[in-house]
Amino acid sequence: MRFLYVLASYLLFAVLFPVLSLHRKTRHGLRQRLGFYAKGELPERGPGPTFWLHGASAGDLLALSPMFGPLRARFPGCRIVLSTMTNSGYMMGRERLAKQVDGVVYAPYDLWGATRRAVKAIRPDLLVLEYTEIWPNLIRAASRAGVRVALTNGRFSPAHQGKYRLLFSLIGNPLRDMDLFLMRGEDEAERVLGLGAPGERVFMTGNTKFDALAAADVGREDEALRSALGLKVGERVWIAGSTHEGEEEHLLAVYRRLLDAHPDLRLVIAPRYIERAGRIVALAREAGLSVGLRSKGNEEGGRVVVLDTIGELTRAYGLATLVFVGGSFTKRGGQNILEPAGQGKPVLFGPHMENFRDSVQVLVGRGGIQVKDVEHLYRVMSELLAKPETVTSLGELARGTVRQISGASQRNVEHMARVLAREVPESR
Repeated sequence: MRFLYVLASYLLFAVLFPVLSLHRKTRHGLRQRLGFYAKGELPERGPGPTFWLHGASAGDLLALSPMFGPLRARFPGCRIVLSTMTNSGYMMGRERLAKQVDGVVYAPYDLWGATRRAVKAIRPDLLVLEYTEIWPNLIRAASRAGVRVALTNGRFSPAHQGKYRLLFSLIGNPLRDMDLFLMRGEDEAERVLGLGAPGERVFMTGNTKFDALAAADVGREDEALRSALGLKVGERVWIAGSTHEGEEEHLLAVYRRLLDAHPDLRLVIAPRYIERAGRIVALAREAGLSVGLRSKGNEEGGRVVVLDTIGELTRAYGLATLVFVGGSFTKRGGQNILEPAGQGKPVLFGPHMENFRDSVQVLVGRGGIQVKDVEHLYRVMSELLAKPETVTSLGELARGTVRQISGASQRNVEHMARVLAREVPESR
């Protein structure tokens, strides 16, 4: 069974390699993706264990970051190596997280040779995978080398349970080679048990991204960023974060209507993919609105500003009066609504939040407002802007809610410590 997966992975890689080499998210780091590392790209081993933490994208690395402190406190002298699959994740790791970890690399392709070379080079004591990053060859390579394997913030889509079962029946169940399943909630724990994870290895610990939000500096408005966006002190700001194709034109239409009663309101749009910045500028101009780019310091003095830089959205949320989170008026399934909530901001979002159901359950009625459509968004925005005291109370409620659900990182690290203390079975 495993041989069939190894063979199929090489055949699929041969077919997809031209696409992987050209796609904007995966076209860099080929050498590391094949499991080869130059001198100095990986840290020397220290007196403590080495932890290899893998997250697919920039957001996944941020979700892992709250564990850095507890890991270093629990394991003095440990080494932390981050891996990611996307170029934006690699850039963010190198720029924002580099001081907190000992190395940032591209994850190996899930090929028999690449994964074994990577495991041999990094020599981790524990491999930590994020969300649903179940890579059979990597898991097997780590397990065969005596490396413990853990899943954090574990989640498995109920819609894909049948596909997982079929795949695992064909290739051999990779969950049996894993030592620890730290799941986000009870339903997620039940799903992974249904897929064959050993019951004594499954625990419900929560979501570490809540810890990152609870630790955010609230109330420290970044004046440098305010200036770069061309915002004036005292102006109310509506930030539309992580927007997707098909959403901005509706948001701009709502904004134009709001200006009649609230002429001091400014709009900052942060697209999920900054390559779309030019498209949003064109849409704003078509709507008759002045617009500028953050990367150019909003030199036009635009009433609308496009945040076309990486890694500044969290800081920008600190400048907001109200926040709308995108991906929720499209079939994308939503984006992170707890990030602005952790900054003490009321958060609005659309009807399509399928990928963030747990966040919706936490936040609705506690500083988060889900709107049915664009017209509903306009009505709610109008009401809130007319009642600043309500905006303040909703923001405080949102921030308090995020703080109440934190603590997953510490729980995860304690489970990891117990796993590392056990002997590795000879049968692995």
